[in-house]
Amino acid sequence: MTKFKSFLLLGILICSISCSKSSSDDDADNTTAQVDKSANLLATGDSANDILSNDNFDKLLIEIAYVTGFEPTETAMTQFTDYLKEHTFKEEIELVYNELPSPSEDELTLQEIADLETSNRTVFNSGSTLAIYIYFADAPAEGDDLDGGLVTLGAVYRNTSMIIHEVTVRELASLSASINVSDVETTTLNHEFGHLFGLVDLGTDMVNDHQSQSENEDGQLVDDNHCNQAGCLMRAELQFGGSSGKSLYTNSVTQYEDGIKSGCTLSGATVLSLLQQNTAKGAATAGLDTECLLDIRANGGRQ
Repeated sequence: MTKFKSFLLLGILICSISCSKSSSDDDADNTTAQVDKSANLLATGDSANDILSNDNFDKLLIEIAYVTGFEPTETAMTQFTDYLKEHTFKEEIELVYNELPSPSEDELTLQEIADLETSNRTVFNSGSTLAIYIYFADAPAEGDDLDGGLVTLGAVYRNTSMIIHEVTVRELASLSASINVSDVETTTLNHEFGHLFGLVDLGTDMVNDHQSQSENEDGQLVDDNHCNQAGCLMRAELQFGGSSGKSLYTNSVTQYEDGIKSGCTLSGATVLSLLQQNTAKGAATAGLDTECLLDIRANGGRQ
């Protein structure tokens, strides 16, 4: 009987430990499953005030997801961080790097980019931390024409999501002896993040009307969420490259199957021209003009 009681107690103890472990595992799984991603899956510009001000978030956590061999330059990331600190009230900005295998695609649609984000993104808003995801790709955008100067350097497609076609950035930089990779990276990052600031009229209201227009597929002039002020980083010509002056995409805001929209598809020909002009003036990268600065300041930005 004593032996029986001992075995019974041992069995209860083992069962108790096993159940406890199973319960802990279930709790861990439930915690993982409870990560709320919805706040990071909104439209471009929807988080403009949260990015610019410290009202709801006082820290930026930026995931730099990059395909092996296509990591952005340290210089560009330093200049990009300085740009964020210049225009937002975020004093704490943390970059986390996530090296990823190549998706082995000849070109990428925005839908494929969004699917890659779903598979690979690891950071999301939490507490007072706002999370941003930037993917540096080893494949160009669908429909690129490097010879014609119509290439997509980057695009924003959600409120905290961005794609940089690093392979195209490097190819474009190689066409000029006076421009380096970090110059093109910085300009692309800063321009695209300008859209996450809500520029132009993309979540941040305009103080004064300075939005440019372009032709849609029906030949009608429509607002295109870019600036019409000469020399501005958000200038429409940064998007509309090539001798024809037409966009790589007919309309800068392109609708995709599941509702994802590209707030901007940044074209390369005039980016290269702008950088060469600025280099001649002693400044490699462009900045925001007075009107864009007024807009972001009115929506909680620093200047």
